Amino acid sequence: MSKKKKETKSKKPKGKELKNLFLGSILEILDEASGKGYSIKQIIKKLGLKKREDIKQATHLVYELADDERIKELSNGSYTTNRQKEELTGIVDHVSSRFAYVRIGEGKDDIYVKSRDMGSAVDGDTVKIEILPTRHGDHPEGKITQVIRRNRTRYVGKLELSKNFAFVVPDHRKMHQDFFIYPENINGARNGDKVIIEVTSWSENDRKPEAKVVDVLGKAGENNAEIHSIMAEFGLPFKFSEQVEKESESIDEGITKKEIKKRWDFREITTFTIDPLDAKDFDDALSFRKLDSGDYEIGVHIADVTHYVDLKSELEKEAYDRATSVYLVDRTIPMLPERLSNGLCSLRPNEDKLTFSAVFEMDDKGKIKKEWFGRTIIHSDRRFTYEEAQEVLETGKGDYAEELIILNTLAKKLRKERFNKGAVNFETTEVKFKLDEQGKPLAVIAKVRKDAHKLIEEFMLLANKQVATFVYNYKKGKEKNTFVYRIHDFPDPDKVKDFSVFAKQFGHKMNVEEQSISRSLNKLMEEIEGKPEQNILEQLAIRTMAKAKYSTEIKGHFGLAFEHYAHFTSPIRRYPDMMVHRLLQHYLDDGKPVSKEEFEQKSLHSSEREKRAADAERASIKYKQVEFMASAENKVYEGLISGVTEWGLYVEIVETKCEGMIRLADLTDDFYEFDERSYRIVGRKRKKIYTLGDRVKVRVKKTDIDKRLIDLIFAEPAVKKSFED
Repeated sequence: MSKKKKETKSKKPKGKELKNLFLGSILEILDEASGKGYSIKQIIKKLGLKKREDIKQATHLVYELADDERIKELSNGSYTTNRQKEELTGIVDHVSSRFAYVRIGEGKDDIYVKSRDMGSAVDGDTVKIEILPTRHGDHPEGKITQVIRRNRTRYVGKLELSKNFAFVVPDHRKMHQDFFIYPENINGARNGDKVIIEVTSWSENDRKPEAKVVDVLGKAGENNAEIHSIMAEFGLPFKFSEQVEKESESIDEGITKKEIKKRWDFREITTFTIDPLDAKDFDDALSFRKLDSGDYEIGVHIADVTHYVDLKSELEKEAYDRATSVYLVDRTIPMLPERLSNGLCSLRPNEDKLTFSAVFEMDDKGKIKKEWFGRTIIHSDRRFTYEEAQEVLETGKGDYAEELIILNTLAKKLRKERFNKGAVNFETTEVKFKLDEQGKPLAVIAKVRKDAHKLIEEFMLLANKQVATFVYNYKKGKEKNTFVYRIHDFPDPDKVKDFSVFAKQFGHKMNVEEQSISRSLNKLMEEIEGKPEQNILEQLAIRTMAKAKYSTEIKGHFGLAFEHYAHFTSPIRRYPDMMVHRLLQHYLDDGKPVSKEEFEQKSLHSSEREKRAADAERASIKYKQVEFMASAENKVYEGLISGVTEWGLYVEIVETKCEGMIRLADLTDDFYEFDERSYRIVGRKRKKIYTLGDRVKVRVKKTDIDKRLIDLIFAEPAVKKSFED
């Protein structure tokens, strides 16, 4: 026997090592059996043992495990695991047709679940999950044992009609199965229609789930049908009820002398609004006057919505339920009916309007000397668009030029002070679309924020901060006043470290020490301005941050570097601002602290509705991006790899800010493996690497309007890398 063969033979486990190997294998076989029993003969077969001494040792170990009560002998002589099943509760994230993750809570690893182990669970369902002894990379593996609560029972999709039955292919990208529709449940829909379906039976044992058509939205691909499908997908309302509309129409628009006497009258003081060109509701205005002392009196005047909306009204219930206006690419879904949002409450020029105000006496350095909060009446002298106000700021000429220039100077000082105190400068790139009459996108345009936008932003931030600080400090007894704050937690240190590793791939360094994060982030934002990687790094930085939310908890706002912050300035479009107005007036009237539990529940609801609105807005933008890119299938685009997953590479096209995917299945030059820790995929043979931030040339392979997906392919290979790079 050669030396090499001797060495190979000597590596075979024996003695105690072999015993431990058999023990582990026997336990794993029975643990994976999920309650089934195996005879000793079946266990031997599963172990693959042939030698008599191995079979004898394994048989002895089965008896030994049973004696130690690590396994259990059943009445028929077979054996089963004695291990207590670990069951957890979580929410399904069905990311791929092959597998899902179950999220079980903040700070805990998601559980990996193969699609075959999901039962009838689908994306968003709350489920019970049994933990298996196997793992998938860094993630525990599990099997769903029970659906506790369905996330939804209605879906939007495209009807595919055949002679004897129909299917609906759902738009929801995380639904990976079609719904079967019997002919009697088609409800007049035609082939290719976008429809809303109600699930009648969930899938079991490889059967498709069944549903019935409850509404027909129109022909797939048409703008109205697609936007309506997004509205239905996210449960957004299509209209106000007749009762709510009647109630809004019945409100008296007259302003009585008695009402005016209760308020500080600003009608003779210079006042104006600055809003987008296409704005229909104006919920904030600024007043300005010089005082004899040389200081300035600046009023931030906000539509007094709660004057018109009674707490016990249907209007109030509807506003609470919607909680926010939703801004889709071609329409607004308002929180309040038009009579209020565009009429009574809108601070239109040359009309007396009731407002709730924060008034500041400031010196030329932007320091507040006095402040006042309360109800007012104003008369706006001028409605500026952002473009008109910007022209005045740039030329120094036009209506109220002196007032605008002074306000802009003060706004810059307020902004500088915020950043000096650690505010994070996130100037994210937003896109809008130039649409034709049918809603077809003609161009994708990046929104540009100039001084006029920042001027308004700074004074709104000031009002929001000072209102929250005032209520926090304003108390009559020992108990703190309950209030609805806008809070933003400190980012997770591990996420910040991961982000810094990503930024480093573009040549940017970050200090991840806790006290330096905001300053380091601001430095990074300055460095990347105007560079191809700007949008990706901004978006990833935002994902690194904790999510801002509404809460009665007295916490600060990390992103703004404010100890106390609330939303006071947009009650026409945000329900939390209405709560803030009511609570502020309650405390100004010397009211006692209100129920914290009630307002915490309302805050939670408002945060959930805000997320729904943001998701719907993103979906409508994505729809238009897909529609726009569908006409550009032969063009070569420069892109940046913006995400890496085990099923593909996300690429953001620099020119249009649209994101698509290069699927690993389309990479035929090698078999690529996902390296989760390093945000990259690596070719098994050639060791070629694609990683976050790589610049690549891509073409559109195909677009899917229904799923709102863009499939890309490489137009040419990325720059080849090796592990030493």
